[in-house]
Amino acid sequence: MAILEVNNICKNFGKTEVLRGISFSLEKGQVMSIIGSSGSGKTTLLRCINFLERADGGSITVNGEKIFDAAVDTKLSEREIRMRRLHFGLVFQQFNLFPQYTVLQNVMLAPKLLHADSDENIKIEALELIDSVGLSDKLDNYPCEMSGGQQQRVAIARALALKPDILCFDEPTSALDPEITGEVLRVIKQLASRDTTMIIVTHEMGFAREVSDTVVFMDNGIIEEQGAPEDIFGNPQSERLRAFLNSTLRI
Repeated sequence: MAILEVNNICKNFGKTEVLRGISFSLEKGQVMSIIGSSGSGKTTLLRCINFLERADGGSITVNGEKIFDAAVDTKLSEREIRMRRLHFGLVFQQFNLFPQYTVLQNVMLAPKLLHADSDENIKIEALELIDSVGLSDKLDNYPCEMSGGQQQRVAIARALALKPDILCFDEPTSALDPEITGEVLRVIKQLASRDTTMIIVTHEMGFAREVSDTVVFMDNGIIEEQGAPEDIFGNPQSERLRAFLNSTLRI
């Protein structure tokens, strides 16, 4: 059974159709990369899956449980949205760390607010997560004292703290200088090697090809093409995908 099933998701902003019937499924432990030009709907799709936007149509199922159906869930309470959002961890482009908190406090905050465990156990798990992203020496640092790459690694640890079913990344390296992009990509590769289920919106084509089990190419609000990395990058079928790769990869 798929861990995630997205069925016919639609989203409009005014008269503009941003998502036009998006459907896909993802197996547990798989990595899906979503690629496409700016404005193709990639980030909006991720925001709908994470309940940061409400889809106008379609449904979302996690572990066999339908957690969203646009035909039924016309008005969800804030509590209902928060509970359904717990299935997903989201790492943003701009880190979004709390500047007034240290690294350790940032990672511990959400589990403490939700009373997910005792403070002692929450701290133990936070320390393990921070160590896993290579920042054990930065526990007491504040975000302003860290590089962009370090902040993004803290954001990854924070997203993992609530043990989400699916970890989502929205262009995780787009705000980073090229020389520190690699440190974030290495952490994501490590997560992939541990069978972490992930959806990654990315403009890093080489990374997507290396780390993904499946790649989705979006264009103008639809999935234009989807398949294994070797097929998407090595044998694209649609003219739109070929043009995108030629432009992106400078072929």
